[in-house]
Amino acid sequence: METSALSRVTPPRATEPELVRTPPYNPEAEQTLLGALLINNAAYLRVSEYVQPEHFGNAMHGRIFAAIGKLIERGQIANPVTLKNLFDQDGALTDIGGAQYLGRLVEAAVTIVNATDYGRIIHDLYLRRQLITLGEDVVNDAFRQDLDDSAREQIERAEKSLFDLATTGQAEGGFRAFGTALTSAILNAEAAYKKSGKVVGVATGFRDLDKLLGGLHPSDLIVLAGRPAMGKTAYRPAQTPDGRKIAEDGAVVGFFSLEMSAEQLATRILAEKSSISSDRIRRGDISNEDFDKVILASNQLQKVKLFIDDTPALSVAAVRTRARRLMRQQGLGLIVIDYLQLLRPSGQLRAQDNRVQEISEITRGLKALAKELNIPVLALSQLSRAVEQREDKRPLLSDLRESGSIEQDADVVMFIFREEYYLLGRMPMRRPDDKDEQHDAEVKKWQAQCDKVYGLAEVIVAKQRHGPTDTIKLVFDAKTTKFDNYIAPDHIPTVVY
Repeated sequence: METSALSRVTPPRATEPELVRTPPYNPEAEQTLLGALLINNAAYLRVSEYVQPEHFGNAMHGRIFAAIGKLIERGQIANPVTLKNLFDQDGALTDIGGAQYLGRLVEAAVTIVNATDYGRIIHDLYLRRQLITLGEDVVNDAFRQDLDDSAREQIERAEKSLFDLATTGQAEGGFRAFGTALTSAILNAEAAYKKSGKVVGVATGFRDLDKLLGGLHPSDLIVLAGRPAMGKTAYRPAQTPDGRKIAEDGAVVGFFSLEMSAEQLATRILAEKSSISSDRIRRGDISNEDFDKVILASNQLQKVKLFIDDTPALSVAAVRTRARRLMRQQGLGLIVIDYLQLLRPSGQLRAQDNRVQEISEITRGLKALAKELNIPVLALSQLSRAVEQREDKRPLLSDLRESGSIEQDADVVMFIFREEYYLLGRMPMRRPDDKDEQHDAEVKKWQAQCDKVYGLAEVIVAKQRHGPTDTIKLVFDAKTTKFDNYIAPDHIPTVVY
């Protein structure tokens, strides 16, 4: 008789009955640490950064640790005498021996020198117990057949929990002496002075913009916003500060394309590089000469250190996990998010929550990612339709969709604006009572305005936390969605002999 498909499913591994595993816990280490703290309260300051009351395997030990901390933070002495009232008034503490237990803790303290070592042991065992709990939650969620909780969401939730657990109790941060921070600032200034173009961050390749910003700086969240058809997604390979060719020394870019597929984005970039419109490339409407240009451009772009993730509706936790993975595998100099409003917040924030709160969590997560990886994060953003209701269409900070947290969390906010786009849609229409001369005059005036802004774009730096704001002019080719440096008509080129 043929075995059914159901019976061929591999059953979960059964726990061996003779192996009864208990969560890891070291009561001697906890007693020794508490005794050391009672002998010398100064040791509390060394361990309190990464040890919390809930980290103790014995809940009573956690309560004693919290009581010691409360007295020390009040400026009082914590010892068996000052803690005696706590034991006398608490029945649960009486069960473990009352005030006499404090004496046993002091006797258990071998030396106060090793207090930090015992604290590390306690924290490590706490993390192990949390890992066990997390693993059990993952298994239980996987067995639970909840159609509203997909496997991918469970994976992202587990990744977030693991990341949160990995950063619990990290004591690598803290205060830095001003002299140390000042030395770092001087080194950065020296590097910028020596670099071509005075750029110390990741160069955008746009001369005037790099001069204003100094490049895209590590740990910065940069928001680039604009209305549709402004050219937000137009990609220019990020360069290193010395301005060498991207193929030789460009920054590794992780591009999260939540709106377009990787193929669509690649076609856009290919169109920009070859100067052939993307719609002609897609339709195959190209000559032999154009085809050679496409092949040449594609060979050059093969060397670009660009990695595209076109998974839709990613959460911030997923972006963080994939960015950290790319950092380990390839190194990473810049992250681009296209675009911010298509990201999902981490955790279990659902539709019933306020959209502004969701955006707040997203921007906070992206800023934290920039600081964690010490690289710039460039997030594209949509603007609200309020722009269309004004006579002057130039964007303002208040035009950012769900703007409050975006404006607050971003280190740099830039807008792309193309007046040409709006003027082309405002061609004067002939009214029944218009005379020929009047209509012709309006059309000529409109044509003159269009000619004045033809092929021009503005990058409006509306916020820069560490520098001035200004408006930068660029050249824009709508057919290939390509931006380039703007050269003023009265510009006199520098001649080098």
